[in-house]
Formats: sequence, C-alpha cells, structure tokens
Amino acid sequence: MKNQISRPEHKNLLRLTGLLYLLVIICAGFSQGYVRGTVVVPSDAGATATNILSNEGLFRLGLLTDLLAFLLDGVISVLLYQIFKPYNKTLAMVSSTFRLLAHPAIASLNLLNHYLALEVLGGEAFLEVFTTPQLHAMSLFFMEAHQYGYLIAGAFFGVHCFLLGVLIYQADIIPNLLGGLLIGSAAGYLMETFGDFSFPGNEAWLVLVVGITAAVGEVSLSLYLLLKGKAKSYNNNVKITTS
Repeated sequence: MKNQISRPEHKNLLRLTGLLYLLVIICAGFSQGYVRGTVVVPSDAGATATNILSNEGLFRLGLLTDLLAFLLDGVISVLLYQIFKPYNKTLAMVSSTFRLLAHPAIASLNLLNHYLALEVLGGEAFLEVFTTPQLHAMSLFFMEAHQYGYLIAGAFFGVHCFLLGVLIYQADIIPNLLGGLLIGSAAGYLMETFGDFSFPGNEAWLVLVVGITAAVGEVSLSLYLLLKGKAKSYNNNVKITTS
C-alpha cells in the first residue's frame, strides 16, 4: 500500500551523516592504518609482541577508536536508511542492514582478537604454563585472526557500498559521480576479501587497491554530505511503497 511521509530537516540529516561518516573514517583509519599497521610485524611474533608491550597505551587506544567507529556506524546505518527510504525503501533497508552486520556486528566482535593479542602477553598466572615464544606466537595468531575477521566484515561492507551507490543513482540528492565512486569502493573491498582468501600472496597490492578506492569514494561522499548536502528533490508529499 502507499503511505505519505512528512518532510524532515533533510539538509541537517545529510550533514550529520557526513560528520559522523568522517569521524568513522578517521577513527578506523587510525586503528587499522596506524596502530595495527605499525605494531604488527607479519611473520615475526617476537617483534610484534615487543611492539605491543612497548606501545600498550597506543594498542589499547587503537581498540577504543575502532569501537567508537563501529558504534557511530550503527547510527550512520539508521541515518542512511532515513535518507534513502523515500526513494527505495527495500533497497535502503537491505543496504543499511549490510552496514550494521559489517561493523557494529562482525567487526565489533572481531575486536576480541585485538584485545586477546595483548592479554596473552599480560603475565597472567594461568599463562605460565606456556613459554615466552609460545605466548608471542599466540599473540601474533590473534592479530592474524583479527585481520581475517576484518576481511569478512569488509565483504559485508563492500555489498553495502555497492547498494548505497545504486541508491545514490536512484535518488536526486547526491551527485551520481559519488555513487560511481562508491561502487568503486565496493569493488575494492570485495576484491581484497575474496582475493586474500582465494589467492594468498596478493595481500600487498590488494591493500593498496582498497585503500585508494575507499579513500576516494568514502571520503568524497562524507565531505559532500558534510559541506554541500541538500535536499533538492525531497518533496513534502513523497510517496513510498511499503510491504
């Protein structure tokens, strides 16, 4: 059946979404790109353990900024649904659901691996049965498990980006160019996830691909929403179809 919806303060909603999205990019980029990118030494458990222990405060901060990003992403999911539901309610709901699954759900639980990488190095009495090299190996194992969990979340987020790009094309509130860039971001996320799992050894260039496509697509979108978002096509009597 058809329902009519009243016009909200759409311009403010777009700008709030852009602000929160930019905060998510900063927080997640700091955690993944700087903290884990500098602390973790692939295939070197001893060096990774030394880095974690000598930078414990930074390592904990990386977890907290990631958690903050994922909490904000839960809010962004709802805001994006509110923005796009007048244009395609079902697609908006599916898109937001994939974003909720990607970060507030999967990636948030995956932070346990980040935390456990520090915990096994903390000197708890029950860990004394393990040798130091074994503890170092377990710590690196948890960090690698975190990376794989990050990739799984990335697949869900890639689908979200693709659907959001399609929604941008269907609506008339954001330039179509940004929808195309976001679909490019989706391709980057999906390439990294399926490429890393299917073709090991290509991680380095796949990280570069997703880094560039995500930066171009998501940063551009967040800045546009924050600085130039407008509701040029959001009429007072927009009609939507509900099931």
